[in-house]
Amino acid sequence: MKFAPGYRRFALPVFLGAAVAAFVFPPAGFVLLAVGAFVLWFFRDPERTPPNEPGVISPADGRVSVIREEGDRVRVGVFMNVTDVHVNRAPVSGEVRDVTHRPGAHKPAFSKDSDRNERVDIEVVGERGDEYEISLIAGAFARRIHPYVSSGDELARGDKIGHIDFGSRADVLLPPEFGVEDVVVEKGESVRAGETVVARRVSLY
Repeated sequence: MKFAPGYRRFALPVFLGAAVAAFVFPPAGFVLLAVGAFVLWFFRDPERTPPNEPGVISPADGRVSVIREEGDRVRVGVFMNVTDVHVNRAPVSGEVRDVTHRPGAHKPAFSKDSDRNERVDIEVVGERGDEYEISLIAGAFARRIHPYVSSGDELARGDKIGHIDFGSRADVLLPPEFGVEDVVVEKGESVRAGETVVARRVSLY
């Protein structure tokens, strides 16, 4: 199985601690071994295949937590809990125009206050010139956001764009051409990064 970059930083110290504890206090060694296995499982990076059907696909695994209008645009947000895959993927094909880090709080990613959390915004210009913004938002325990892309990069739909350590949210702000009626998922619905279509506007495909 593949793992997201940075997993060694968390897993290796735990496994080393487990090896030492196994000789000193075996029960502690067993606990640390279980923690290390959990860390590896958390950083898992499974293969994903975008669907043949057109549409904007989910940037994250998890449950839809946000569907709202912001001026003339619509935001769709996906909350990732600790059991979800935390590798994020491009909702559309296009070119990365800008990647911006914004410091902020670390409120629970499912709360309304999380809009003021630390985040990385990735602006993408789609193949037809339509503009998208993908936001990787830190949660209460997520202290590091790791974007994989930079300005000028070309993305294919479903490409990996980053990951967030330990709990978070990923949003896609749709172009003005989309309305709420073009969102094809509902709040609370389970989605998969790179596979689940979250919005579709026939005129754009």
